[in-house]
Amino acid sequence: MGTMIYSKQPLSDNVLVMLSGVKIGKSNVILLLQKELMSVIGSGNILHFHHKSFEDYLLSTLFQQESPELSTVQDRGHHECQLAMLCLKTLVSPKLHFNMCSLDSLVIKNTDIQPDIKSAIPPLILYSSQFWADHLVHTRSDEPSDQKLKKGVKFVMYKKLLFWIKTMSLLGKVYDVHLILRRALAWKVCFQLISLQHI
Repeated sequence: MGTMIYSKQPLSDNVLVMLSGVKIGKSNVILLLQKELMSVIGSGNILHFHHKSFEDYLLSTLFQQESPELSTVQDRGHHECQLAMLCLKTLVSPKLHFNMCSLDSLVIKNTDIQPDIKSAIPPLILYSSQFWADHLVHTRSDEPSDQKLKKGVKFVMYKKLLFWIKTMSLLGKVYDVHLILRRALAWKVCFQLISLQHI
């Protein structure tokens, strides 16, 4: 539920089960959530709350008092770290690669191609490309996962940067690249790890 609150757009159940710590065993935690909270959570595979007021309640002190065993829902640093880790794992993986949509350079000149491009890029790449730094800036630098985040950022900057920029270009969001890199620079630990000033 915390990840649903802090994600930048609704994510599918396939994505949420990829988060570390989410175990799918005999009882599917996502189906259980949908069943128990059917009045406030959508029934499809894209998980979202119907009512903003329910999110507000989950983040309130009242919820913390009534359900202290579920208070981790309010731990923004934890959920942002989970999402940052998921985004960086996705960008580091072979899912982000050269010529994402297998397009000829001649075809790219066609202005009517945008809808086809978006459907050819996997949803998790779409999400990760746009929001990895948004989640990164809200993580705490003292977490055990901090080293993994640093390694992920370093790998993306040195090995996948051009693939990521090309993907953002195909999405029509090339102008956001500069803002995303500035957010990554704002992540205080990032300064100790890697200098992006040359970009």
